[in-house]
Amino acid sequence: MNYSNETEKVIEQIKQTKTRPSLLLHVCCAPCSSYVIEYLSKFFNITIYYYNPNISPIQEYNFRLLELSRLLQEMKEAENIDILPCEYEPETFYEIAKGLEKEKEGGERCFKCYRLRLEKTVQAAKEKGFDYFTTTLSISPYKNAEKLNEIGKDLSEKYNVPYLFSDFKKKNGYKRSIELSKEYDLYRQDYCGCIYSKKLP
Repeated sequence: MNYSNETEKVIEQIKQTKTRPSLLLHVCCAPCSSYVIEYLSKFFNITIYYYNPNISPIQEYNFRLLELSRLLQEMKEAENIDILPCEYEPETFYEIAKGLEKEKEGGERCFKCYRLRLEKTVQAAKEKGFDYFTTTLSISPYKNAEKLNEIGKDLSEKYNVPYLFSDFKKKNGYKRSIELSKEYDLYRQDYCGCIYSKKLP
């Protein structure tokens, strides 16, 4: 499936109906969210969900959140976007990572981490009545977009909340995120977030 084209299909439907659905957007950091916000804010009423219990240490978690907050304040397309509060729960990540600590980056540990964060997002979307949910994670060339969308589809069916299929790195999305990161002087971290991704090559 071409996930980027699936995003475009939904956008075309929105244009035809002249509506602005609500979208709960899981965000991992400011650089990854920059292009996604620029792109989707034209069509959706976006709320950010910064649920990332994998990020370690807490100083890193807090700094990424601070940079995200700064981007939302400075970026014109983000002027009406809020962050839905959530707790920092590192113990939930360590629980799902048990036995997978030495897995290479991009393997089963990461897939479980995708599901952990996306399931928390869809639960919040269900509780708050959002029309769609999705994540910025697919903008990274290091993330498995097929697996992300497979998990999103599964959770969508489980919770009965539409998932916005996406592969945001496509159509120069990743390139644009780098340009926006430079424009807003955003901190670009050199590891995904968890202690294992920092230690392993």
